[in-house]
Amino acid sequence: MPRFLLDTNVLSQVMLPLGDRGVVDRLRRDHAHCAVPSPVVHELTYGCERLAPGARRTRLEDFVREAVCGALPILPYDAVAAAWHGRERARLERLGRTTSGADGQIAAIAAVNDLTLVTMNVRRFELFRGVAVEDWSAG
Repeated sequence: MPRFLLDTNVLSQVMLPLGDRGVVDRLRRDHAHCAVPSPVVHELTYGCERLAPGARRTRLEDFVREAVCGALPILPYDAVAAAWHGRERARLERLGRTTSGADGQIAAIAAVNDLTLVTMNVRRFELFRGVAVEDWSAG
């Protein structure tokens, strides 16, 4: 059963030559309790598609296909998440705050599935009410 929802920047650490040790070690330890929101699959796929054909792109495509989509549950941005996102976006707008659409979708998936969102950029998600956020980075 998943307990953690992984943001794009967390998964990216695995592919970096000098990826953050805290993130990589925690992913090794807790991978069985992790899931990925469908907007992160979009972001990873988009990143691959923007690269020129070659070894780097192939490595990243293999990572997305095997280590992400093939190894972790992918949670959808469904009607329940969309409704939560709509309510939360309106609340934030009334406060004069705006957030990215993708971040709102990711936060919504975490909220409606009662998962802790793991990111290396906590500030992007701190405005969302009812979303637990953790940073696994060593720094």
